[in-house]
Amino acid sequence: MKKVAISACLLGGLCRYDGKTKIHNSVITAFEDWEIIPFCPEAPLFGTPRERISVFYVNGQNRIITDETDKDVTELLIDETKRFILAHPDLDMIVLKSKSPSCGRGTTPILNDKREVIALGDGVSAALFKENYSHLEIKDETGF
Repeated sequence: MKKVAISACLLGGLCRYDGKTKIHNSVITAFEDWEIIPFCPEAPLFGTPRERISVFYVNGQNRIITDETDKDVTELLIDETKRFILAHPDLDMIVLKSKSPSCGRGTTPILNDKREVIALGDGVSAALFKENYSHLEIKDETGF
């Protein structure tokens, strides 16, 4: 059976920062004959609901910073994503949540120190997935 990792919020998981979901029935239906592996690097680390996070361009690199307490959580999210990659080396596809600071694929707002959007790019997990699963198709929900 083919395996797909899908952002847990698209599957109906109440794992977003605001405690809600972004369920996407077309994604669920498209993979009803696949083994679905839910993925959310944020909820296990920070709980739900939680402080919102954003991607900031700092000293030449993207960093994930909490919106209210200004804490850099980039390394925590990298480590959580790497654990997932090690546990699931045999995926056949990945479907991520667009615009997410973790999962956005070319759609995540990158902010400057004034909180202005200066670019759209990859979330921290999406970037690691592209690097580690370069042979796979990695999509977001907008294609369904």
